[in-house]
This record gives sequence, structure tokens and C-alpha cells, in this order.
Amino acid sequence: MKKSYKEYIITAEPFNVEILSSILWELNIDGINEEVNCLKVFAQDENVTVQTIENELLHLKENNLLREFSIQENYIVEKNWNEEWENSREVIHVTDRIVIKPTFKEYTEKPNEIVLTLDPQMSFGTGDHQTTKICLIFVEKYLKPGMKVLDAGSGTAILGIAAAKLGADKVIAFDIDEWCFDNGIENAQLNDVVNKVEIRKCELKDIPEKDFDLIIANIQKNILLELADGFRERLKPNGILLLSGLLEMDREAISSKYSSLGFSELDFMQMDDWIGVVYKEIGH
Repeated sequence: MKKSYKEYIITAEPFNVEILSSILWELNIDGINEEVNCLKVFAQDENVTVQTIENELLHLKENNLLREFSIQENYIVEKNWNEEWENSREVIHVTDRIVIKPTFKEYTEKPNEIVLTLDPQMSFGTGDHQTTKICLIFVEKYLKPGMKVLDAGSGTAILGIAAAKLGADKVIAFDIDEWCFDNGIENAQLNDVVNKVEIRKCELKDIPEKDFDLIIANIQKNILLELADGFRERLKPNGILLLSGLLEMDREAISSKYSSLGFSELDFMQMDDWIGVVYKEIGH
């Protein structure tokens, strides 16, 4: 017997798919489909309700990222979400050099290109989100051959894999999610970087190494604030820290926290409402 899902049809003004999706994925949902003028959110968890979704959207409204929204609840029969999701994936040209190719798409590599082959399996880091693109652009800009890199909250491990392909000597990519752990290992194998990229299922406190040249963290604001001291402890003096997963409204809080720890802002990038910041460690 097929499972029944709850379907929530969400309209919003302005209709910013990336911001809405990032908030909704914080809930225990099973999938999101983008329509012309709405999002369809699918959930099996009883704790996902109209009220919990409304609470998240009200937070966006309070921060002036939404003016109006509506939520409609329906019950439907289970679909093949992976198949529908795969049909929406495309080859992504992040920069002139970095290309992201899903395993199920054909692509002929051009000279000097670095092709990242991913089987995302719904893990965050498929390459089409602004924050992933920002991080990849920064990794290409600041990665020097021979560096030791930490990819925090690695998801698909796309950023760590990119660092390895761009010349990093050693990469540790970690996430607390079992799905991300398995997917990271698979993607490292797909890209022939298992000799350089080590995937771990753990938290930052479980990383004993403290001599990274570069740390990359594409995570939401609250977690980046919590992990700030841990990043500082694990970064070499004058090391580079790339942060994203942030909205424009998060910049002040992040800047205040990291500058208090001796980090100096080196670079900044914004795509739509999303931002990335590069810091240099000068405090110890």
C-alpha cells in the first residue's frame, strides 16, 4: 500500500524560490517542487503542519523578505520524488573553469575545465544554489596548490572535491548526516579524489586536526556563529576562512562575531539575497 503525503501549496510575494526553499528545508520535509507561481512542499512527518510552515514564513516576513504568503494543505498518494527531481537537474557552468555535471547527464569536457560529477541524492550542494556557487568561485580564487582544507557541513562534498581538483593536498569533509556521509564518499569516488578527500560523519568538535590552510563552511548563520571559535582553533595563522549559507541580513552578526575573534574580512560576494564572506585569520 502506498503512503499518503501531505502537500502544501505555498504562494508568496515576492516569489523568491531560493529563500523560501532554504527555510522550508529546515523542516523535516520530503521534497519541494517549483511551479510557475508557487512551491509544492511534500511531507510525511506529522510535525510538519500549516502552523509550522507559517511560523517559518512569518520569520521571513519580519525580516522584510516577504510581504504576503498563503498556504494550502492537501493529501496525496506517494510519488517518485527522485525521478521528478532528476528531470529538473542540468549541467551547471559555475565559472569559465568549473562545471558541475549530474551523473545522469551527458557532457563533453572542454580543455582546462574542471568537471565535478555529482550524484546529489537530495543532499545540499547540488551546485544550483547561489551559496554553493559563491563558495566555488571563492575556492577557485583562494585555493593554492598543496593546501590542507576543511569542508564543514559538507553535504554532497562538492566544495571539498572542488578543492582537491584545484590542487589541495588534503581535504577533510565532514557532516553530521548519514545520508551526506554516504553521498560524500560516493561523489569522492566518482571524481577520483579518494586519495585526497576524506569523508567523515562527525561534528566539528570531533576534528582533532588544527593546521588547516583553508576552511570552507556553507551553513546557516546560527551554526556559523556557534562554530566560530572551533574554526579559529583549527585554522593556521593567516589561514583563509570561506563562509556562506548566509542572507544579506546575516552579515552584521557574522562580521561582529568573527572580527571579535581576530578575523579580518578579505572578500565579499552577493548573489540575489545570498552572500559569502572571506576572512583571513590574524588573531594568533
